[in-house]
Amino acid sequence: MSTTTTAAKRRPRHPVDEVLPAQQLAVYGLQHVFAFYAGAVVVPILLAGAIGLNQSQLIHLINADLFTCGIASILQSVGVWKIGVRLPLLQGVTFTAVSPMIIIGLDHGGGADSLTFIYGAVIVAGIFQLLIAPYFSRLVRFFPPVVTGSVITIIGITLIPVAAYDAGGGQFALYNPDLVPENMKFGSATNLSLAFFTIVVILLITRYARGFLATIAVLAGLVIGTAVAAFVSDGSGGKVAEFDSVKGSDWVGFTGPFHFGAPQFALVPILLMIVVMLITAVETTGDVYATGQIVEKPIGKSDIAAALRADGLATFLGGVMNSFPYTCFAENVGLVRLTRVKSRWVVATAGGIMILLGLVPKAGALVSSIPSCVLGGAALVMFGTVAAVGIQTLGRVDFHNHRNIMIVAVSLGVAMIPVALPQTADGQSVFLTSFPDNVQAFLNSGITVGSVTAILLNLFLNYWGGSDDTGKPDHELINITVLNTMTREEFIATVAPAFQGTSAVAGAAADRRPFADANALRATLQDELFSLPAAQQDALMHSYPALAGEELRAGDLGENSVIDQASAGLTFLGEEHQEAFNEVTRAYEEKFGFPLIIAVRELSAEQVLEQAWNRLDNSPTQEHAAALLEIAKIANHRLADVVADTAPMGSQRAASLQRVY
Repeated sequence: MSTTTTAAKRRPRHPVDEVLPAQQLAVYGLQHVFAFYAGAVVVPILLAGAIGLNQSQLIHLINADLFTCGIASILQSVGVWKIGVRLPLLQGVTFTAVSPMIIIGLDHGGGADSLTFIYGAVIVAGIFQLLIAPYFSRLVRFFPPVVTGSVITIIGITLIPVAAYDAGGGQFALYNPDLVPENMKFGSATNLSLAFFTIVVILLITRYARGFLATIAVLAGLVIGTAVAAFVSDGSGGKVAEFDSVKGSDWVGFTGPFHFGAPQFALVPILLMIVVMLITAVETTGDVYATGQIVEKPIGKSDIAAALRADGLATFLGGVMNSFPYTCFAENVGLVRLTRVKSRWVVATAGGIMILLGLVPKAGALVSSIPSCVLGGAALVMFGTVAAVGIQTLGRVDFHNHRNIMIVAVSLGVAMIPVALPQTADGQSVFLTSFPDNVQAFLNSGITVGSVTAILLNLFLNYWGGSDDTGKPDHELINITVLNTMTREEFIATVAPAFQGTSAVAGAAADRRPFADANALRATLQDELFSLPAAQQDALMHSYPALAGEELRAGDLGENSVIDQASAGLTFLGEEHQEAFNEVTRAYEEKFGFPLIIAVRELSAEQVLEQAWNRLDNSPTQEHAAALLEIAKIANHRLADVVADTAPMGSQRAASLQRVY
């Protein structure tokens, strides 16, 4: 066989695996670092200010954070064994951990000594994440948008007071007014003006900048705000922003393992951090699916498990290397969409750059010189953005179901209790003073108690007993043994609803029993789908209803179709979105002759629209194959509602078809 023939038959490299020229890797990698940098360093800055670390200790935290972020990002993007999803996902310290870490630190006396309890909890939580990764990937269905949206919203809302404290001048200025210059007292005009100025800068850049500059609006706001603060008097002869620590710092340095002492292990801190890792596991799962959608690479349970293992190992390393829990950074997921540069080696390059920055103490000293008021202004934007992302996620929830309303309402209400009420001198909510200290440590975190409430309420209201308002009955999933022993009619009645308007696929699968496991059933159904005669495939495609169509609004759709479309928020679109859906579905059917078919369960309405417009550019042959692929994905989701241990994403057959086309 000739070399040319061999090359022609060689499978083309996916854009995710493409290694770009060195110059492009450097530029694109640096862009990821810029987009990520502000979010990366804000966690150690917030923690240091809350538990009373000095500037030298903060510099060590920042350097250790950047160094470990680099290692974590390389683990996730390059991958080792079954660790790392091998997608362009940058790793950073999760904001979810900020409040619990502050609570742990303050409960153990604050200062550098309290860091050892934080790191002990981080190490155990990292090991926990490593161990549960393959199991958690099977539990994703218990974390629908009503849970993830509530959790993300709670994270943003409960962190806003932290940003507000900084905007006013910081907690040190609040509780030690006699030790700070006149212009730097808490709530002074100087502090509030600089915080407001920083917000205005971020807003102006967001409004008028384009391309790369728009992605670093927060970083630019911090830089410009700090530069202005360097010319503003603090009322005692100095300036609000001073850089003496930068001059005194070394150019090269390394913060070694256990710099602040050997880790200490206490039960309540460990439990708090395990809750954090469960929440970040949901966040990482969402980021992996979102990135897979952007780079057009199918995502399965093994990918989720690999991503979570990378989170766990990175978090374990964080505890050893004086850093914190890690997760995928959503900011950089958005950057991949913006730039359309899909190579995971760009993120690996960004990881290498961060490792180098972590070895330069002067860089950490420069960041630690950012005044609290400037940081607070930027943090108000960032934490508000987190809450907005949560609200956006909640937009996919069917609020016609009053149970979902109760889940959001109660979890938000409970989360606000420790945030909204005054605190005692030791940082505990006055609402909780009658509880034992260990219980207070758990309940004093609005993020923790609100997230646990959302998870438990979803299980109680939507999974245990009764039926929800979508009409979907709660029931135990059927295992493969039961399916194998059913009569042919019972099997078809159970499996056929996975496909719209036909029992032909289920009937053919029934005749191929028994199945070794649920995956064998799933593969058989997909084989039968792709083996249908062309006329039956066309009839099947025509049986799927229009997305956000008149039938949905009139309530004329079947149970499964309602569940599918409600999960993407298509049951309650605004006027603008409804017109957009009407336009794209009409244009699609006019061009291809059959309805637009998209597996919408793990997408937002905006993502469905974007995919729909993109698919209008396909050829009829390509779109026929894409429609069958989406039918297979829809069937997998519906099958997972009734059959145990079926994967939520497309099959290997469908994935290979996607690569071919």
